[in-house]
Amino acid sequence: MTGLSLRRRAVTRGVIKPDKTTDGFILKSGRSVVAEESAALRLAAKGIGKDFTRAVRLLLAASGKVVVLGVGKSGIIARKIASTLSSTGTPSVYIHPVESLHGDMGLIAKEDIILALSYSGETEETAKLLPLLAKEGLKIISLTNNPDSKIARYSDIVLRLNIRHEACPYNIVPTSSTAAMLAVGDAVAITLMRVKGFNSSNFARLHPGGNLGKLLNLRVSDLMHKGRENPVVRTGSTLKAALAVMTGTRVGAVSITDRRGRLAGFFTDGDLRRGLECGKAGLACAIDGLMTKKPFCVYPDTMAIEAARIISARKIDNLPVIDRKTFRPIGIIDEKDLLKEGLI
Repeated sequence: MTGLSLRRRAVTRGVIKPDKTTDGFILKSGRSVVAEESAALRLAAKGIGKDFTRAVRLLLAASGKVVVLGVGKSGIIARKIASTLSSTGTPSVYIHPVESLHGDMGLIAKEDIILALSYSGETEETAKLLPLLAKEGLKIISLTNNPDSKIARYSDIVLRLNIRHEACPYNIVPTSSTAAMLAVGDAVAITLMRVKGFNSSNFARLHPGGNLGKLLNLRVSDLMHKGRENPVVRTGSTLKAALAVMTGTRVGAVSITDRRGRLAGFFTDGDLRRGLECGKAGLACAIDGLMTKKPFCVYPDTMAIEAARIISARKIDNLPVIDRKTFRPIGIIDEKDLLKEGLI
C-alpha cells in the first residue's frame, strides 16, 4: 500500500486531526457559531404569527404582572426577559419554579399572566407547576420548541421557537435555543412598549441611575453657565467691550442681544481668530459685524445629550441657551462640561 493511501486511511480513521490551535480554526469556529445562531433567529422571526399577536393582546389586557418561569439556562433568559419587561412599562417578575412549589406561589396573583420558558417543554419542575397555576385560573403563555410537550398542553398560547439545531457541534449546549428565546422575549417586550406608547420620558423615570440615567435625565439647565457666568452684551458694543465680558467668565463666548433683550448673535474665540486672520477684528469694531447671526441654540429643557450631539456634529465649543418664550439668552452650555459628564 502506498504512503498516500495509508495517509488517506489514517485521515478517515481520525488518526490525523486538524490543528485546533491555529488562528484559522479558531476564527472559523467562532464565525460558524454566530452564523448558526443568526440562522436560528431568522427561523424564530418567521415563526412569529397569530399566536404572538394573541400573546401580546393578552398581556396588554392584563391587570396584573407578568410572572416569568424557567429553570437552568432558560431560567437565566427568563430573568432577563422579566427585567426587560419591567423596564419598558410591563411590570414583571422572575420566579423559580422550584421555589414556587415550596411557597413562592404566594407571590402570584390571580390577575397575573404566566410566561413559561422551556426549550424541550418537558422541564420537570415547570411541568409540575403549570397544572397548579392553570387550576387557579391563571392564563399561561409558553415559549418552547415543542408544541406537543407537557408545558404546551397546559398553556393557553404557545410561542414556538422553530429551532432545528444548537450551535454546539454535539447539539447539546443551549446556544441557538437561548438566543432565540431571548430574541422572542425581547420582541414581546418591545412590541408591548410600542403599543403602550412607552417613550423615552417614561424610560428615564425608571432608569434614574448610572450612565443610562444620565443620558435620559440630564438636561441643559443642569449644566449650563448662568448668571454671572453667562456673558451677554448688546448689539453695537465694541469688540473690546465684548472681550472684556468674555474674559471675566470661564466660557470663551458671549451672547449678543437686541434692544428687546432677545438673542441676536453669538461670538466665540473662533470668530475672533477668523476676524483677526482677515483683518476685520479691530478692538473698536462693532461686534455686530463679527458675530454669528442666527446661531444654533438650545433651550434649558433640551436634553444634554441632544446639545452634545449638536456640538459634536457642528464642531463647535459651546451653544447659547435661550428662554422658549422670550428668546432671551439665559445661559451657555460648553463642550468641556459635556465632556466631564461623559456625553461627548
